[in-house]
Order: sequence, then structure tokens, then C-alpha cells
Amino acid sequence: MGTISVNNLGKAYKQYGTRWGRLAEWLLPFGGPRHRLKWVLRDINFQVAPGEAVGIIGINGAGKSTLLKLITGTAQPTTGSVTITGRVAALLELGMGFHPDFTGRQNVYMAGQLLGMAIDEIKELMPEIEAFADIGEYIDQPVRVYSSGMQMRLAFSVATARRPDVLIVDEALSVGDAYFQHKSFERIRAFRKLGTTLLIVSHDRTAMQSICDYAILLDGGRLAQQGTPEQVMDYYNALLAERDASTVAQTTTAEGRTQTISGTGEATVTRISLENEAGEPVELSNVGSAVSLHVTVKALASIPRLVLGYMIKDRLGQAMYGTNTHHMQCALENIAAGDIIDYRFRFPLNLGPGSYSVTTALTSDETHLGNNYEWRDLALLFMVVNMNRREFVGSSWIEPQVEISR
Repeated sequence: MGTISVNNLGKAYKQYGTRWGRLAEWLLPFGGPRHRLKWVLRDINFQVAPGEAVGIIGINGAGKSTLLKLITGTAQPTTGSVTITGRVAALLELGMGFHPDFTGRQNVYMAGQLLGMAIDEIKELMPEIEAFADIGEYIDQPVRVYSSGMQMRLAFSVATARRPDVLIVDEALSVGDAYFQHKSFERIRAFRKLGTTLLIVSHDRTAMQSICDYAILLDGGRLAQQGTPEQVMDYYNALLAERDASTVAQTTTAEGRTQTISGTGEATVTRISLENEAGEPVELSNVGSAVSLHVTVKALASIPRLVLGYMIKDRLGQAMYGTNTHHMQCALENIAAGDIIDYRFRFPLNLGPGSYSVTTALTSDETHLGNNYEWRDLALLFMVVNMNRREFVGSSWIEPQVEISR
């Protein structure tokens, strides 16, 4: 079983004032340092237990790739230590270790040996590797003629030909086509069930929340947040929209879930409820029932343009449906301070049984990355139950009409 232990990990690179500084430091070691340290990671601590899946998220430059290189040993830490037990397979960079002038088959033998496999074992696994990569006759062509997706297919096939104790995957999987991404994540899920420990870097919220037990957010080279994938992804989305005057706050709801609220505060949601056809607030609704989402917004400052958006999420935080008044072509213009606006979104609740939450966003455009007046996760919680529909499974109720011919 594989484990990962990261303790007080830090990485710094030397920066010299002039191009001669490095040479002078080598030739005159007693003359004092001629460089300054540029820290890209500091004080990183976390543990991954056997069979756990941990996701790492952060904006570009946050230190994610550097962290994975330190964990896999392709770079050495400046401070701290990393301890890994078990056999490790890592996909850090696209086609890492492949020689462009060698064929795909030749590269499979080289990469397999780097992963600790014997020649006879690689030969035995070759049919399975070829079948999973599914690149056809290109397996015997030089890798330099491969597309990025083909390189990813082959690299992933080799790295996962044997189930590793620890699997580490960077963003590389994002370059594959939709079919191969689906096939790859199915293999990852199968490995998880068999006890493989997983460390994955991804900006795919759905993948992160469906696979990972918890997540880690890196910001500016430091560990900014760790918790459930939903909690960390909500905080990450809030950070994306953060501006000088913005605030990001997290509180714990009465249900024990972490709510993230961010924004500059020019407008706020003062009331939100799910209502039945009679206009009565409900916390529990039948599958397919007609409901309306009632949202009251108060402007705390003058706003040239106001857009209200909402997103319905399942219990894991995965998006079920979302829209906003920009896409619906009913955004409001020239809102005055003190104005109160009532919104009612009417729709059939065609969701499967389960618990759901509503996220609201008050912005000036189609996304919260422009003017983020307020972003409120877990603004509303409700339940859906199947009272009188035919039995079905899934997150959506899509009742079919059946025609059968013999």
C-alpha cells in the first residue's frame, strides 16, 4: 500500500544580480553569497494515507508542478522532506522521458524500464498497452510525428500498465480527447477501488469532486486551504474573482458544511427560497414538481449593470444546472443604492432523489471574474424525493416514451 508524507517542504531557486555572479560565487566561495533566494514553495505539510485520493488545485504559478516534482524526486527540496512508500507511477509532463526520434514501441520499452519493469514483462504487457493507447499504426512511427493527445495516450498507457501503489498525475490528462479522458478516469477509479493512492492536479471540478477524498489549495507557494473538494473548490473560485476591495470568508452552516462568501459588496442576496406552485417555501419537493427559486437582492451602492446567476449542485458539489440573467437576456441596468429587486425563476424540478444546494452570484457580466459583487455558496439547501414517479437512478429525471416493435 502506498503512502505520501510531506513535512515542512520548501523549494527556492537562486537568483543572481548579474550573469557573472554565479561564476564569482564559485570561484570565490569565501566572498559571501552573491545571490538571493526566490521561494516558490514554503512550509508545505500534508499526509496521504493508503488508498486515499487527494487533489491539488491552484492558479498557474502557485507551485503545483514544483510540488509534484519534489514528491516524485525529479527535483530536490531546499527545506523539509518527502517520504513515499510503495511503487510509484507519475505523469508529470506530456511525453516525459520519450525520445522524439524513437518509435512509440521503442519508447514503451525505455519508459517501462524506467518504471522498474523487466523487458519480458514489457513484452507481455505490450498488447494491452497498444490496445489502451489506441493509436494504431503510429505505435511504430517516431514520437516526433505524434500529436499531444497521442503522446498522452501512450504515456498514460505505459504508466498504468501495472497498477501502481501510488499514482501521481499532473494536468497532462487534459490534452486528451473526451473519449480517452473518460477511459483514463475509469482506469483511475478502478485502481482506487483496488487500493491505489492517488495524487492528482486538475482544474476539472467534476473530476476532482468525483474522485478525491479531499483537496489542497496552493496559493503563492503556500498551502492556503485543505478540506473537502467542494469546500476547496468553492474557496478557489472565490479567489479567482478576488480584487483589492474584495473579501473571501468561510463559515460553517448549521448542517456542518463550509459556506464560502466573497465579493466587493455592492449588492447582496437578502432572501432566497424554493417555493411550490402556491408560492409557499419548501425544503422538500417531489421529483418533477413545478417550483420557483425566489431570490431577493438589495443594492448597497449604485451599479451600472446587475446580473444574477444561480447554480444547483448535488451533495458532492457537482453542478447540475446553472444560468444567469445575462444569458437569459434580462440583466438590469442603472441600479441605484437601496434598490430591492425580486427574482423568480420557475422550472420543473427534474432532479433525482437526493440533497442539493444553490449557489448565487451577483456580477456585472456573464461570469464572476469581472465585477464580483457577491458570490454565495450554499445559499439554499433542499431535498428531492421520489413520491410517485417510476423507479429510476441518476441525478436527472428524463422520463422516456417507449415504442417497441417486433
